[in-house]
Amino acid sequence: MIPTPALPPFSPSQLTALDHKPPQLVELAARCGYSHAGIRLLPAAPGGAAYPLMDDEALLRETLARIADTGVKIFDLEMIRLNADFDPAQYTRFFEVGQRLGAQCILVACDDADRARLIDSYARLCEAAKPYGLSGDLEFMPWTAAPGIHDAIEIISAARPDNGGILIDALHFDRSGGTLADLDGLPREWLHYAQICDGPAERPTTTEGLIHAARCERLLPGEGAINLAGIWKSLPADLPVGVEIPNDARVPLVGVEHWARSALEAAKAIVIHARTAA
Repeated sequence: MIPTPALPPFSPSQLTALDHKPPQLVELAARCGYSHAGIRLLPAAPGGAAYPLMDDEALLRETLARIADTGVKIFDLEMIRLNADFDPAQYTRFFEVGQRLGAQCILVACDDADRARLIDSYARLCEAAKPYGLSGDLEFMPWTAAPGIHDAIEIISAARPDNGGILIDALHFDRSGGTLADLDGLPREWLHYAQICDGPAERPTTTEGLIHAARCERLLPGEGAINLAGIWKSLPADLPVGVEIPNDARVPLVGVEHWARSALEAAKAIVIHARTAA
């Protein structure tokens, strides 16, 4: 009998339970067996849902209390978007709150089509976040100014931050045409965590479709056609896993706690399979 391998930390991303404020998300994570949680301090798009603890000391204190009560740690913070007007000085309070929460990573998205300026902005972000113990993890997404893994590699290689990283989101990796060969040779120091979910074999053909599927229609690991076992076999065995699986149609039917538990069980099954498969 093959023994079950040691598993990395698992963390529900905010999008898995977007209606949960940070204290509620920490409690949900604890009840479902996660060791960490990821919270969204700034919206993914203008007007989107977020919980700006930078501006709500009472909610921040409540979040810190739930962390102390449950032992669940905050892993990543969402998100900082790099646009043409990016100024890291605007995010000092974000960094300070991240440090108080004990967070490790910041999810970074790219909006600036000027590649040279984007590289400079990314370098300045990482430098500003470094004193707070935070890494800047660049997430490539097909509809952004860093649409694929090679764009992320180019930006990080040019910026050369000590605390930079690349975030592999399984859905974006698949939808952008990533291959397992693209994961070979990625510097270990660039990899701080990866996000797991599944999706159907048929890929959306429009930007609107890609965004909607990513934010509203993700599948539990093992339900779709993404080669999750191959991805996780290619990634470091101890790499923390963000469980990012929103599904607007199914979650209301089963309840968010059942969904979060099912997501964790399915994610663990994929990671175990990837570690034990010949």
